[in-house]
Amino acid sequence: MALQRFIKTNFDLCTGCSLCQLACSQRLLGGYNPHRAVLKITHSCENLYHHPVVCNQCRNPYCANVCPVGAISREAATGAMVVDRERCVGCNLCHRYCPIGVVGVDPALKKSVKCDLCGGSPRCVGACPTGALELAHNEPAPLNQAAETGEGAVDNG
Repeated sequence: MALQRFIKTNFDLCTGCSLCQLACSQRLLGGYNPHRAVLKITHSCENLYHHPVVCNQCRNPYCANVCPVGAISREAATGAMVVDRERCVGCNLCHRYCPIGVVGVDPALKKSVKCDLCGGSPRCVGACPTGALELAHNEPAPLNQAAETGEGAVDNG
C-alpha cells in the first residue's frame, strides 16, 4: 500500500496572513482570490487564533463515496483525492457530505474543486512563512503479527 499524503496543519503557528490561500487560488484559477482557494482559515477569539482547514485526503472519503458520477478518485502518484472535471456534474453533494467543508462547486467554474496536493508539491505549504502547513504522510498499517502467528491467543478450553 502506498503512502497517503496530506497537509498537516499547525494552527498554533498560523498568523492568518492568507499567503497559503493566495498561492492556492493562483494555482487553481491563475489569479489571486483567497475566497476561492480550496483551503480556509477560520479566525476566533477576536482574531487571536487562526485555524487553517484543508482537505484531509481521507482514507474513506465521503466526497467520493457520495459522488453520483464517480468524479472524485484517489490519484495513485500522490495519494490525493482528485476531481475529474470532465465527469463532474456540479451537483455539490461532495460539499454537503464533507465533514470539514473543503470541497465543493466553484461558482465560476460550475465544477467541484478540492485540494489535489498540487500534484505532490502543495503551493500553500511552500508559501507559508511560519510552518503552519506541512506535507505529511500516513504509514501503511503494519500487519498484525500476533494474528498471523497465533501469539497472544487465549485458550478458553
